[in-house]
Amino acid sequence: MQREIQLTADGSHTVSIPELKITYHSSHGAIGESRHVFINAGLLPLLNEPSQQPVKIIEIGFGTGLNALLSLQEAIKQQQQIKYIALEISPLLPDEVSFLNHGQLLNMEESFLHLHAAEWEKEMYINEFFTLTKKKLSVLQPILINPVNCIFFDAFAPSVQPDVWTKDVFEKMYALLLPGGTLVTYCSKSEVRRAMQAAGFSVIKIQGPWGKREMVRAMRS
Repeated sequence: MQREIQLTADGSHTVSIPELKITYHSSHGAIGESRHVFINAGLLPLLNEPSQQPVKIIEIGFGTGLNALLSLQEAIKQQQQIKYIALEISPLLPDEVSFLNHGQLLNMEESFLHLHAAEWEKEMYINEFFTLTKKKLSVLQPILINPVNCIFFDAFAPSVQPDVWTKDVFEKMYALLLPGGTLVTYCSKSEVRRAMQAAGFSVIKIQGPWGKREMVRAMRS
């Protein structure tokens, strides 16, 4: 399917798939949305707990690499270790990555390109605070990794990928989390929350990013 680069309201790029009428990020701001949903609600609470070292994250949907880049930025800023695993079945092509402005806007262009160039299926050293493992794997397939502290659930919306937002998938996510671990996502639809609760999660709605009233934080007990 054809992919196109689009500008969002905060000046950062996203990727759209016109055929499916979807974008990888909010039109209200790609960087703003990612920072609010995944960094502020997911990562920062863990970095503020000294016992959580290193912080282990799995991202469902590597996409443009923006969530990984923002996580790397925080790891450097706070000098704390992060082990980051990302699943993606349809990686962007190098030419597509070259048009994205995330690295430029965050003054991390070299790091942004490094994340995308990192070899797949291996744990790759990015810097002294951050390692990245990219896997060409669907969330519907078996995921054989050690438990993590946080899941960035950044799949396409339920209207596009309904089979990803199910009780079965969230049971798998629950099993991937350490006790007390969290899953954060931009989607707060009632059927999604019910599927999470049926899988065992404690689910709360919190303030969403610009242009979206609510998002979800789900916790494993």
